[in-house]
Amino acid sequence: MSSDDRNLLARGRVATRLPAQNLERARRFYSEQLGLEPVDERPGGLLYRCGGVDFALFLSTGASPGTFTQMGWEVDDIETVVSELRRRGVVFEEVDLPGFRTRGGIADIDGNYPSKGARGERAVWFRDSEGNLLGIGEPVV
Repeated sequence: MSSDDRNLLARGRVATRLPAQNLERARRFYSEQLGLEPVDERPGGLLYRCGGVDFALFLSTGASPGTFTQMGWEVDDIETVVSELRRRGVVFEEVDLPGFRTRGGIADIDGNYPSKGARGERAVWFRDSEGNLLGIGEPVV
């Protein structure tokens, strides 16, 4: 088997799928709070594109447990992004655990992103209207 045969998925595009119990409610949240509009839609699904990468919201009777980050964005200025999203009504998670704590919703995480030459990351988390846990991170170089 050649390396090309083994790396079939490495050549593919990745697209995140997030469940929504109420697709219209989710559409409003992503539009009003996040400023995102679908680039395509079909019955039971909305397709979004950010930075050349797709993610979809799909109508589902199931719900995410919201216990882990399901999707995240990497930004250059987390302070500005958090400030604007708060102004639009996004509520950020507060975490206070041994060795891991947010201040003003933002956590400083040492050691994340070593492959990017970063010494860490600043990160925030929030839930969408459907309970999906989403994150935003800024590499710290």
